[in-house]
Amino acid sequence: MTNKLALVFPGQGSQSKGMLDVFTEDYKDIVDAACQEASDVLGYDMAQLIALDPEQRLDQTMYTQPALLTAGVIAWRVWQQECELQPQFLAGHSLGEYTALVCAEALSFADGLRLVATRGQLMQEAVPAGTGAMAAVLGLDLQQLQDICANIGLNSVSPANLNAPGQIVLAGAKAAVEQAIEQAKAAGAKRAIMLPVSVPSHCSLMRPAAEKLAATLDAIEWRAPKVAIVQNFDVQIHSDGKQICAALQQQLFSPVRWIETIEYFVSQGVTEIVECGPGKVLTGLNKRIAPEITTRAITENIGAGVC
Repeated sequence: MTNKLALVFPGQGSQSKGMLDVFTEDYKDIVDAACQEASDVLGYDMAQLIALDPEQRLDQTMYTQPALLTAGVIAWRVWQQECELQPQFLAGHSLGEYTALVCAEALSFADGLRLVATRGQLMQEAVPAGTGAMAAVLGLDLQQLQDICANIGLNSVSPANLNAPGQIVLAGAKAAVEQAIEQAKAAGAKRAIMLPVSVPSHCSLMRPAAEKLAATLDAIEWRAPKVAIVQNFDVQIHSDGKQICAALQQQLFSPVRWIETIEYFVSQGVTEIVECGPGKVLTGLNKRIAPEITTRAITENIGAGVC
């Protein structure tokens, strides 16, 4: 049987101060070049932001997103340099979808940086600080959480990230999310906790940001991706720029369908999934969704051969 490979790119929550340190010793030239490109485009020192975070901005969405895009592109360039085996599929979790599109050359790195910086800013502006929230719930299925959200008011709180069986993230108005946490615990959730995020992604509160993002998406010169990308919104592969943009716009206020994404890989005969970026959050989720597939993080093998 021919081995099939998918590379996946993490989203917000995978950022950390010093997250490029794992690459710096062996791939300093790649790290320095990508950080310089990002700095030139964005007008601030990307290497300093990631390495030292002197102004405590790394967890602010408008800075988090370009930083994670840069880290993912670095991981991709390391893979391209070191590995002969190339992926048949790419996917990214939320922000990671933009990294996948840059790596597949659907848009340039510079355009990707500007796009996610704008996306982050629009997301922060859409919901005043302290009024939105996200919470992780473990141990309940999607139907149970949909029923809880319906009882509270679906426009107030809804499932946002369908991460793995029994692991779902809710997003919405803070008071509604707090209420959902209490009801989830009462329904038998193993755990239900607030997440340390500055905006509630993938819920109806992001519709105004999505509407404003449309103009930025339309202004970009899109190309057909060189590697098939499974998009979050509809778990489909698109090659047309208008279809890609439509899915990205919808993604901002719709659930990330990660379980279905990994199940799609299984249906297509994928035998290995590599998380391409900082950390290994997706690796843990992927193992729960499809234990029959070999799944690992590129950072686990730095220094011993990433392939």
